[in-house]
Amino acid sequence: QVQVVESGGGLVQAGGSLRLSCTTSGLTFKDYGMGWFRQAPGKEREGVSCITWDGTNTNYAASVRGRFTISRDNAKNTLYLQMNSLKPEDTAMYYCAAGPYCTLAPRSFRYWGQGTQVTVSS
Repeated sequence: QVQVVESGGGLVQAGGSLRLSCTTSGLTFKDYGMGWFRQAPGKEREGVSCITWDGTNTNYAASVRGRFTISRDNAKNTLYLQMNSLKPEDTAMYYCAAGPYCTLAPRSFRYWGQGTQVTVSS
């Protein structure tokens, strides 16, 4: 049974930082592209960032480029998202997902976590 578990969310003031983590079990982590997605109330789920299986290629949504950094540790089956200079508009539920490659399209990802809430106060 595949499990994807996010952690690290919380409440932070604008300009602050958070580091999200995502661990997986039941799948061969190094075989999968991984992505971070977010969904705010009343909005569609959007791609935030993704990374290839070996970490050599990444992609970011324009809204987070230069502020967020995605990384992975295949030895620990763990994905990370370092979020700096957070803005109130970054407030959302953040999801981790595993898929066949790096893309910001949610429909391409098969395995999803339950999400971790990030709230940025102004």
